[in-house]
Amino acid sequence: MATPSTDRTPLEIDVPMATKTLNPERAFSMSMLVSAVRCTLTYVVLPFVTPFIGLAPGVGPVLGITVGTVAIAANVYSLRRFWRTDHRLRRPITVLHVGVIILLLVLIARDLNELIGGSGAV
Repeated sequence: MATPSTDRTPLEIDVPMATKTLNPERAFSMSMLVSAVRCTLTYVVLPFVTPFIGLAPGVGPVLGITVGTVAIAANVYSLRRFWRTDHRLRRPITVLHVGVIILLLVLIARDLNELIGGSGAV
């Protein structure tokens, strides 16, 4: 493991040595899984399944907002874990997470627009 660096971000906080044993790769995998589930629900399951089981049209955006929020939280949690452990890949992983978070925010904005009754374009 690398020695603690001096270039920290706001995501970094001082933690006891015991937390240095955290597994950042597991947190990364979980956050990507949550994001993937959100996209699968949004683009594969909900458009085809909800009409067949009789769910109201507003259920998709509500579910999308909920799962998207959980996905963003999982990504932030993973980011913090990478920075806490001074992982050697923390910078490239940060770029990846920020990209995923931006995409999730766009999807949440589209879901909110659909709920409010907009034209569907964001």
